[in-house]
Order: sequence, then structure tokens, then C-alpha cells
Amino acid sequence: MKTNKLLQAIKQVIGVNLTAISALALVGATQQVYAHSQAAELVPLYQNMSDFGANVKKDEFTNSYIISKGSLTVRAKPNSDSVLVNGKPLKLSVPLIEKDGQPVISKTFINEVFQSGLDQTFRVESDAHPLNSMNTAEIKKAYDIIAQSQYGYENMRFAELKLKAPDKEKVWDFFLNHKAYKEDRIVSFILLKGKQVIEGEVNLQNNSVTEWRVLDNTHGMILLDDFETVQKAIEASPEYIRALKKRGIPDVKKVIANPLTVGYFGGKDGLEKELNVLKVVSYLDTGDGNYWAHPIENLVAIVDLDKKKVIRIEEGSLIPVPMAHTPYVSKNTKAAVKPLNIVEPEGKNFEITGQTIHWGNWCMHVSLDSRVGLQLSTVTYKDQDVKRKILYEGSLGGMVVPYGDPDMGWYFKSYLDSGEYGMGTLTSSIHPGTDAPDNAVILDAVIADYKGQPQVIPNAIAIFERYAGPEYKHQEIFGDQNASEARRELVVRWISTVGNYDYIFDWVFSQNGVIGINAGATGIEAVKGVKTKTMHDKTAKDDTKYGTLIDHNIVGTTHQHIYNYRLDFDIDGGANSFVHMDPVVKPNENGGVRTSTMQINSKVLDSEKNAAEKFDPSTIRLISNLNKENKMGNPVSYQLIPFAGGTHPIAKGANFAEDEWLFKRLNFMDKQIWVTQYNPNERYPEGKYSNRSTSDTGLGQFIQNDQNIQNKDLVVWLTTGTTHVARAEEWPIMPTEWVNTLLKPWNFFDSTPTLNIDTGKEKHGHR
Repeated sequence: MKTNKLLQAIKQVIGVNLTAISALALVGATQQVYAHSQAAELVPLYQNMSDFGANVKKDEFTNSYIISKGSLTVRAKPNSDSVLVNGKPLKLSVPLIEKDGQPVISKTFINEVFQSGLDQTFRVESDAHPLNSMNTAEIKKAYDIIAQSQYGYENMRFAELKLKAPDKEKVWDFFLNHKAYKEDRIVSFILLKGKQVIEGEVNLQNNSVTEWRVLDNTHGMILLDDFETVQKAIEASPEYIRALKKRGIPDVKKVIANPLTVGYFGGKDGLEKELNVLKVVSYLDTGDGNYWAHPIENLVAIVDLDKKKVIRIEEGSLIPVPMAHTPYVSKNTKAAVKPLNIVEPEGKNFEITGQTIHWGNWCMHVSLDSRVGLQLSTVTYKDQDVKRKILYEGSLGGMVVPYGDPDMGWYFKSYLDSGEYGMGTLTSSIHPGTDAPDNAVILDAVIADYKGQPQVIPNAIAIFERYAGPEYKHQEIFGDQNASEARRELVVRWISTVGNYDYIFDWVFSQNGVIGINAGATGIEAVKGVKTKTMHDKTAKDDTKYGTLIDHNIVGTTHQHIYNYRLDFDIDGGANSFVHMDPVVKPNENGGVRTSTMQINSKVLDSEKNAAEKFDPSTIRLISNLNKENKMGNPVSYQLIPFAGGTHPIAKGANFAEDEWLFKRLNFMDKQIWVTQYNPNERYPEGKYSNRSTSDTGLGQFIQNDQNIQNKDLVVWLTTGTTHVARAEEWPIMPTEWVNTLLKPWNFFDSTPTLNIDTGKEKHGHR
């Protein structure tokens, strides 16, 4: 029992794989070295650290071994009876030695080093943050309460089971004023039952279902078991099998079904609103590990999820399946690359208390939501020893990926990845050294799966510090004074894989108060099979009308990636305003040589409808607290920059005609800045239930009451994105393409915030 508790404690502190620890039957020949007058058993360093999940690198210059695991770095010299653990000396019972040129360690090494207590990155939370995610026990308890209530039924399918957002002011009181938080933990849930959606709430303290609402003819998001349903449906469909044979595909088991939401087109597609259906486009598994390169074109199956069967087949002209061998996994044939070591020999500059990160002057809470993924909350910056509010909550609000091809297998493709599929549920595990640098601390996360049971997502969130260039630099020409400071950034990274695309989201915090939100798209493009082999073919003009020929018989279809971020600002408090600053040219009225001047037109916007706008990069847009000033008397503000560069062209809106049905369902994609009064029920720019929606129940609806936004608690919704014009260099796998959003302090500080910054680790306490 004691051993199990110890393993659990190690797991929490350093993220060690429990099976690796419990199975430490460490291999290798033994050598006689004595510890406490008894012979010690020695084992190979590299093999056993690998089994343990740690990395080992040899520093030839200092003749020492650097061992890193999570937030802990160990530097060990052969034959020395002490090591450095995060820069602090630790005496060993048995030194590391080299035998036949290979390093070996005692079997006690792991326990001595990794339980030394010298790593202070993780701290125990004395009072739980009210926004802490539901843990495994809470998820199980919530499910049991629902199942055992009068409402429970067999085979409940959950689209959502998560903590209900607590009262905002009480959370701030807890976080900033150390006021005890005594509210009950309330869980919200969404169940899908045929054509019904059931919303409800559970009180974990009194073990009861406190709300239960049934919504008829409402479509929820796609759940993981739907993927299995459509695969079985096409394999059981005689019509689909016949269609495959016409295309020279004799074995339906070699076909991979891709379940896609169908959108809504006012019945023009022959699908009534009440139908609970998915469209299936498929790919052929040829054995090269990349079925995405082998699309089965002009064949669409419509699967009724209630009946669990194919109800219609749509076919067009026969297009041969591209069969070229197109693997994308590296075969490791390239020349070896010299190591790039990122070493933090004295440990991390940040601490993690529960789910709260402290880094320099920054403090923020992190969690994972099953729909929108990474959420940051209670974000503050310590200025002159005072924690100043910036963001109460920030996350992806929603996104859409619309395609521009009108053909039968493409016209309906406008994926709402978070609202229709749940991007948090589709979180990808982060691999150190490739998906994040070696110095990253990587955290697991727990969410509820579609059965309402706890699902542990290993390596869900990565946190790391990096050098980001010079913060400032000035060499005095007429003197010997040189001002120079390095810029450091803290990155909080999360990755979600939605079908063929992988999306990387980085929240980047700079010491100077800037927050960056970077979205990177990678993975594999959704491609179209065509007859054209090269652009000299007669068919090339028609086949490439809606995309680029990126391989023989493969077109990368033109589409967009449009992201929207929900940012609940509280700039030095909850009373904020939206300010326009526009640089203009005005006549010089004061005489002299110049005929014109540069001036700024400023105004405070008054309503939600007036605030919705396309962003002009030549202007300045601010969220300001007009009640607070810096020492010069300017109101404290943060600047909003929805797009700050990107390789692909910026998407200034969806590239569709105004009469398209997509515009009737979604408005968030067509304007870059939206500002609304805070409403805890307004969470998603595409609306709560976007699958098969017939009208805009998101931002388009939120602003209809046109509330006043002067000196109010405001939420900013920033839309950014790219128009993805495919190129050959992105095939068969796409190098990550980034689009960047910036939030920058604007007269928020009195002077350069990094002029006298303390770069050492600050002792923050439990909050």
C-alpha cells in the first residue's frame, strides 16, 4: 500500500510512467561497488533512464552526464559521490562509474535523485482553485449521480460532462484577495439521445441532479462512437460495395470512412433538418500508411446515425484512385544531426501549484476543456508588487474550415472543428523533443469521454521557457554605455488532431506583458483525386479550377482555416471600454514649412453592433479601463491585433458569396473584432449547437440586443485565419504554418516593464 502511494506521488510530481517504475527490473551485468558496507547492484545508465522516461546526454567538454525528466535536471560526473540536481548538490550512496566505457549506476539512483525534494517546480495547492478541472473521482461521481437518478437510462452518450463555470467575482476574490471559496461544485452535462439533446446539472455536494432539460430536434456534436458507426454502415451496405467494385475496389475492408457533418442548405441537398446524418467520403488503405493520399472520388454515402445504416449513395463520374506509394513517416535515412541541447541546470524559472503557473511576474491557471481545448484563466501580471488583472479567461472560442470546391464530395465541407467534433476530446499527446522542446514540462489531463467516464490524456499540455531574441538593445555612440537584455517567453502548448489536420495552439507570455496566441496548422491536406498528371495535360485547367496540382493525380483544394478566440478581459477590473485610435493626415494650421500633420482620431465605441468590424492593420484597437490611469494620466489598455503575419494569405473573411447558407449559420468568420457584454451563457461564436444549425445562434445572435459596451464587463472575440492555397512543398505532409494574434500592453505600464526585471524564480506561495 505504501509503495502504491509513493508511485502515485512520484507520478504527480514528475510525470513518470508508473509501469516503468514498477517494472524497474533494470537490466545489465552487475559490478561490485559498496553502499553502506553492502555490495551495490549496478545497471546501465542509458537503458534504465530510457525505461524510466528520462533523457541522457553526454557533455564531453565537462565529462559529465546530463539526465533530464520533466522539470528535473541532473548533472553527474563519473566517480563523484555527489550530483547536481537542478543546480543543488546531492550526495549519492553509490557514484556513477564508467565500466568498459559505458556509464552505470546503482539501482538506488532513481529513488535517491528523483525523490530528493530538490525540484521545487511543483508545489502542493493548499486551497483548490475554483476552476480546477474535474478529477477522476468527480467524473465518476457525477456519472453515478445521473445514472442512479430518476432520469438515468442505459447507454447514455455524453457530449459534455464538465465543471460549470463558477461565479466570476468569487473566483477573483479567491485568487487575489485570498477569500475562501465555499461554493458547491456544480457539473454541467449534455446527453445525446436520438434527435434529442438533454442538458442538465449535477450538484456534487448534495448528490443530486438539479436540472434536466430536453431539447427536441436538436443535433449535438459528433461523438467517437459515430466513427465506428459509419465504418460499419458502409461495410454492411450492398449499394456501397457495388459502387466500390465499379471503381476497381473489391474489398470494402480496405476502405477508410471519414465521417463528415453535412451542414445545412435549406433542403437543396435533399436532407431534411430533422435527419441525424453524416456524409462519408472514403479513402483506400493501400498499405503505405497514408490512406489520405488515395481518395475515392465522386462517391458519397449518407449514413443515418439513428438507423445506423446507409440511406443514400451519391455517385459521379469514375475517377481512378491515385495509387502512387506516398508514405509520410520518415525512414530515418537522412544524415545524423548533431544534438541541440536545451539545458536548465538549476531547474525551471516557473512553478506549478495545482493547475496554476507562476513565471516571473505572470500568474495563470490552465485547464483542458473537452470542446475548445486549452483554457487559461485568472491571468495576472505583478507590477510594482501588485497583481494586476488582465484576463479572466481566454481560449479558442471556435473555428471553421470552409472549402471552396462545389463538387458533390466537397460542397458541404465547412467543418466546425470544435463545435461539431470537440477539439479537446481530440487532444494529441505531445512528444518531447519533437512536438515540444526537451526542456518542456508536460502535464496529463483528465476529461470525461462519451460514456461519461474519466479519460486520462497523457502529455496533453506542454509548458516551457525559451529565448526569443533581444528584448532591447542600445549601444551609445558617444560613450561606452551598452543597454542590452534578452527576451524570454513562456509557452503553454496544446495540440488537437481533427481528421487529417493537426492544430498546434501556443499561448506565449513575454516578460514585457505581451501575450501571443499562435495557431499552427500541420498534418495532411484533404486532397482530391483527379485525372490530371501534370499541368500540361488537357484536363489540367478544369481539374485545378478549385485547387493546386500538388502531385500526379492529386489536387490540394483551396480552403480556409478561420479561428476565433474568446477573451474575457478584465483590464485592472471589470469596467472596460472599446477604443478606436486611427492615424490620420490633417492640415498644418500652425504655419511653417509643412502643409500636413500626423494626428490620431480617437473614440470610444458605445454598442455591440458598432464594435463588430473588419480589422485594418494600420489602425489601433484597444480594450481600455478608462477609470484607471498610468502615471502620465493615460488610461490603461491592451491592444488587439487579430493577425500578425503568416505564410498563407490572411483570411479577411470567408471566401463565399453573401447568399451562401454558411453565412446564414455563421457570422463570426467575417469580422475580426467583436465586443460583447459579459454573459456566462455566451460561450461559443458559432453557437452552442452548431451541427446542422439553420441560423446564427452565436455572435450574430449575441449582438442583436446591441448592448452598451462603455465601462462594462466585456468579452472580446478575435477572429483570425488564413486562406490555404496548396503548394507542392506541403505534400505529403505539411510543415506547420502559423497565424499569430497579439495582445499588447498600451500605456498599461508606466515605463519599459523589463528595464529592471528580476529573472530569477520568484517565491509565490500557494496562489
